Amino acid sequence: MGLALHSLGKRLARFLSRERADFQPLIPTSAAQLRAKLQVGDVLLVEGSSRASSAIKFLTQSTWSHAALYVGDEAANIPGLPEGACMIEADMAEGVRAVCLEAFAGLHTRISRPFGLNEEERRAVARYAVQRIGHQYDLRNIFDLLRYLLPAPPIPGRLRKHLLALGSGDPTRAICSTLIAQAFQSIHYPILPQVTQRTLQDADCPDCAEEVFRLRHHSLFTPRDFDVSPYFEVIKPTAFKAGFDYKALRWE
Repeated sequence: MGLALHSLGKRLARFLSRERADFQPLIPTSAAQLRAKLQVGDVLLVEGSSRASSAIKFLTQSTWSHAALYVGDEAANIPGLPEGACMIEADMAEGVRAVCLEAFAGLHTRISRPFGLNEEERRAVARYAVQRIGHQYDLRNIFDLLRYLLPAPPIPGRLRKHLLALGSGDPTRAICSTLIAQAFQSIHYPILPQVTQRTLQDADCPDCAEEVFRLRHHSLFTPRDFDVSPYFEVIKPTAFKAGFDYKALRWE
């Protein structure tokens, strides 16, 4: 990308990252609620409030426009990071960075937790993301998003998701969901893999078949995929504990 185009991309990133004044989160989450529920390797899905968030939510037909990875203390010893930084995200204006939980306080969020990973595997995913701190956001993706900020463009549903895969493909550049997808794919953990049936060459069982998994390209993933994936458990940070009595609510 040329210098002029890069500069334009930076300006567009700042424009698209601005918060919408009329945005009201559906169910705000506090930093304390997140801290009580998150584990290393969890994916935090966020209903963002920026101009870009509106485009992403439209294109993916989803509540979630942003995703970040909880890495716990994996980034604790890196100089220059804010104290308490425990989330890794790919920010449109700042690139891949570590932030504190307070960055997501007051927003509507959901936690997607991978099934079946042990402590070392979860930390391997976290370390992959931590090692990408400083990488740049894929600015070509910004131009793709800008084209679809117009209200209700006539785009068939089956094509919307692929419009988010038009970035540069440069491995040192990413958007939020592709960074996290690469982290999980680094240990061959499934998100939404392509699955095919292969007939087994077994004379005793001519009708037997096995499932064969193939990783999808990381550029095709969006925040929504971590919500709908059967390999991730959905956890609501604001969920009420056992003993909740709806009869005790005071209605106006």
